Amino acid sequence: MPQLLWSDFEKVEMRIGTIVAVADFPEARKPAFQLTIDFGNEIGVKKTSAQITKRYQKEDLVGKQVVAVINFPKKQIGKFNSECLVLGSVGEENDIVLLTSDLKVENGLRIG
Repeated sequence: MPQLLWSDFEKVEMRIGTIVAVADFPEARKPAFQLTIDFGNEIGVKKTSAQITKRYQKEDLVGKQVVAVINFPKKQIGKFNSECLVLGSVGEENDIVLLTSDLKVENGLRIG
């Protein structure tokens, strides 16, 4: 496994945000949801898609705080523009468990 320098890690902007809306994403190649995430006043609202349909129902995701990388360039996925990357652990069957905060915290806080 390649080693990172601390300066490499510092470039990654991981922030906490609250999922405010979830929609189906039927155009995705693999089952996924479109997520709208609020990262607070300074960063604002960003959208992304996530292949989390094996473990999560749409109604259970709204209000959940998640960890996401917010400084990747936008990525076009079909007609959808992904603006951040939600982080999660990947199980043996590619079922993703979202990284979350165990306590409610302010949206936009930096992970470090």
